[in-house]
Amino acid sequence: MVAIDGPAASGKSSTAEWVARELGYCHIDSGALYRAAAAAAIRTGVPPEEWTPRHVLDAARMVSLASSGTSLEPQLDGAPADAEIRSPSVNAAVPRVARMQPVRAWVNEQVREVAARQNVVVDGRDIGTAVFPEADVKVYLVADPWERAKRRLVQHLRRLPTDEEIAAETDRLVHRDAADATQSVKARDAVEINTTHLMQEEQVARIVALAKAAIRGKA
Repeated sequence: MVAIDGPAASGKSSTAEWVARELGYCHIDSGALYRAAAAAAIRTGVPPEEWTPRHVLDAARMVSLASSGTSLEPQLDGAPADAEIRSPSVNAAVPRVARMQPVRAWVNEQVREVAARQNVVVDGRDIGTAVFPEADVKVYLVADPWERAKRRLVQHLRRLPTDEEIAAETDRLVHRDAADATQSVKARDAVEINTTHLMQEEQVARIVALAKAAIRGKA
């Protein structure tokens, strides 16, 4: 299995999905499960500041995983919910959810159950340290905060952002990095890839090469 970690907006999910296609593995975005749990809690109508881990886990009973191409994506009440789990309200609430240890344990259990049945590429924040410390390949993606902010805005706005927009998003990312610091630790045996000046196909090729080398080593 392949574990891909890194800070917010480092390109983990899109890279992991591409790597999974190249290897014929299943892709799991652990961050999407946190988002789905947050979206489920929002549906209850209880204000986020009043959420407890039990409340979030009770709401998360409506979350399930369904195949979408080579990926497993969370659904809510059996229906696709990608737009909902990536809404501004979920963006604001998900850090609160991700800090809840019982919710982290629930997400990790979902991911491990899938990995027990098939080869996977999993991306997240502590995949190579807490979730799969025995992973065959561990990668830690990093990039300059300005570049990460620019990429995120291009994805969301579908246009080139202004310098002022990038500066504001960079500030948000730096604060998010600080909040996620305890969960975004690089595994000691992870390969760090700085993607600031890399095309995505280049970073994908590097990770695929690492995975194939690991497969040959186990053969």
